Amino acid sequence: MEIDFPIEFLVKGTPVSLQAKRAEAREEWKEIVKAASTTAIETPHMVSDKILAVTIYYFPEEAMQGDIDNIVKPILDALNRHIYFDDNQVERLVVQKFEPDRVFEFQNVTQTLQDALEGKPPVLYIKISDNPHEELR
Repeated sequence: MEIDFPIEFLVKGTPVSLQAKRAEAREEWKEIVKAASTTAIETPHMVSDKILAVTIYYFPEEAMQGDIDNIVKPILDALNRHIYFDDNQVERLVVQKFEPDRVFEFQNVTQTLQDALEGKPPVLYIKISDNPHEELR
């Protein structure tokens, strides 16, 4: 079965950085991301060969330690050969952190994003779309 994009899902927990000293921690985090993605897709499913856009919003419990860009690669790698063949299919990537002291009012909130906003941090909201130009209009 083909994946019906867009898909959205939440990953609970603190992301593991690409620079984490323990390789095991990175691999465990990838498995957590992959497992969380299964809530958004039917099983069995075909891996997509489409050009994609990925949105990652991180809602940390407190001010984030480290750089936001260091959490991206393990997340994208976790979805290789599961959602897409290779992360080189990702043509557009949006990544943003929303720390507790920085209030932001979202427009057109989906139920999944609402769950992230109302849930207990830390949590990641991930959206994968097969329209990399959807928000550029």
